[in-house]
Amino acid sequence: MKKNLIICLMVIFTTAVNGFDLYGVYDRHAPQGCIEADLRGPISLPDLMQIAICNNPALSAEYMLLKSKEAALGSSKGQYLPSVTLVGQGTLQENKVEHVSGVKKAEPYSATASAQWLIYDFGGRSSQVGQNKALLSATNYSYNAALQELILKVNNAYLNTLSAKASLESYKESNKTYQRAYQESKKRYDLGMVTLVDKLQAKTSYEQSQLQVVKAENSLHQAQGNLATLLNLNPSTEIKLLEIKDDGNITKLEKDDEIENLMTEALKERPELKAGESSVLASKESISYARTGALPSLSAIANGSYGDNWKHSSPYELNGEVGLKLSWPLFSGMSTMYQIDQAKFLYEQSRKNLDNQRNSVLNEVWSYYQNYQTGVKAYEISKQILATAEENSKVAFRYYEVGKVDILNLLNANSKLADAKQGVVNAFYGLLINKAQLYRAVGRLNNDKTENDGKNI
Repeated sequence: MKKNLIICLMVIFTTAVNGFDLYGVYDRHAPQGCIEADLRGPISLPDLMQIAICNNPALSAEYMLLKSKEAALGSSKGQYLPSVTLVGQGTLQENKVEHVSGVKKAEPYSATASAQWLIYDFGGRSSQVGQNKALLSATNYSYNAALQELILKVNNAYLNTLSAKASLESYKESNKTYQRAYQESKKRYDLGMVTLVDKLQAKTSYEQSQLQVVKAENSLHQAQGNLATLLNLNPSTEIKLLEIKDDGNITKLEKDDEIENLMTEALKERPELKAGESSVLASKESISYARTGALPSLSAIANGSYGDNWKHSSPYELNGEVGLKLSWPLFSGMSTMYQIDQAKFLYEQSRKNLDNQRNSVLNEVWSYYQNYQTGVKAYEISKQILATAEENSKVAFRYYEVGKVDILNLLNANSKLADAKQGVVNAFYGLLINKAQLYRAVGRLNNDKTENDGKNI
């Protein structure tokens, strides 16, 4: 009974120790304040982002990787404390001697406890802790990068859905315009004022516009499915979105967002670059750790043992020892030297990768800035084209009513108007997407739940 009680206490103690965050490494937290995916009313973009941050499985996988790096840091810090091992053994022995009748039986058992405490290792432990800290920091910034990438995807999916919806409405309006032209040509044909060709051409354009409506409905369903998937919802889920309008400021950049300022900011704030810098630091620490493999280490040791063979003449035996242990790997087949060289090469590789990453980031900022500037001009021109196309369509219809132009002029005017409407829709939402991509390239695309310092995400 006592043995069982002791075993239970040891199991409880071991479990408690293993579940206790002795070094306080678990200081990163999952996103808090998640909201329910209530889709009954119009949902704003910030709410969509919050739902995605809390529910997206890819981001959750990145968070689990972050927590594993925290555990690795705690494991490396554990090397500063002594290690204690307890071993128990019980055996059943039978001894039979030749020419001697009978069998001697014994049921000895023994217990051994040993402790070892590494006192000095020329910085090996500190290098390993520093390396794990740097790797944790790199993983943390990589998580922030994944967070920003998810926000960008949700932002673009939101805009694409609104764009698809606006396109559908535009095609429906164009369909009404073509229908009106067809009805007018049919009336004029019935009165004998135009030939059958006019009527058939108008009917063809009207039917083609109906086909465009069907295609636009499919595009809207695809965009809605993509957005629902990012929220970890069924693609068939219908999401009511809060629409946005051009208030004159929504398409503009913030003050002082010139290209040089944006590139400078990107080099400071882009989480991928911060992750690369942390990886360089981890590689540097690995060189120091590899060098300690050729240096001695000093440990304090203590051992104790208890044995009992059930004999009354010698019922038990108790032994103990304490001392210091010096370990020095004098020769390891040159493996340590190659490990040091490997660490150096990996360090240089990480530095070159970081330089290349900086160049890529600057190129991204430059490219997206140019795309944004082009989008601004395209949006302004598309609005001018729409105003002209609307006036042209009205004039063409009036002229067709009085017989001054033929059906081809009217249909061409209607086609120009339909293209102009789509041009405004594509230019407006495309400009907003360009703006979001530019800020993502800078590392500024975040909401209240993201922090570039990497703590308490």
